[in-house]
Amino acid sequence: MDWGTLIAAVSGGSLAMAGTVLADHLRHRHEQDRGLGERRRAIYLDFIAAAETCHSRLRALQSTAREERAEESRGALTASGIYEARERLFIDASTRVAGAGQAMFEQLRRLQRTVGEGAEPDSAAYHDAYHSYIGSVWDYRVAVRGELDGKALAPAEFGWQRWDGRDRCELCTSAT
Repeated sequence: MDWGTLIAAVSGGSLAMAGTVLADHLRHRHEQDRGLGERRRAIYLDFIAAAETCHSRLRALQSTAREERAEESRGALTASGIYEARERLFIDASTRVAGAGQAMFEQLRRLQRTVGEGAEPDSAAYHDAYHSYIGSVWDYRVAVRGELDGKALAPAEFGWQRWDGRDRCELCTSAT
């Protein structure tokens, strides 16, 4: 019996098996990463869509009686699904996106309280809360875009100076 042939056959078989296992492991890992990316994209979109739904509901409250606004503004948060979307965001989001999402949520809550207190759209209090919220929405979008495709986004690309829109707001620019 030729020991060299036997050793070569066993070694070759072992390398083939190890290569197959490694390739399978890498393929499985790639599929998991792709699944996480797709899941995150869906969660990120759900969160910003819920925030926009809430924002739209808050804008609609401007025509309601001041006494009803506090309760209805709190209801706008609940009805929008923002709380559930926020929890999903915290579970699956990267740290950077979760932080930007939380900052956006806090500014949305500030806008909700401002509307609930009776601030009208042409008031300084409303604009202060509104522009802070819009700035945080863009910060969230930039964080998500940076994570998902690595492409930077800046206000200048839209011909703007700032994300929060204060530089384009007639009320804010006339007040200064």
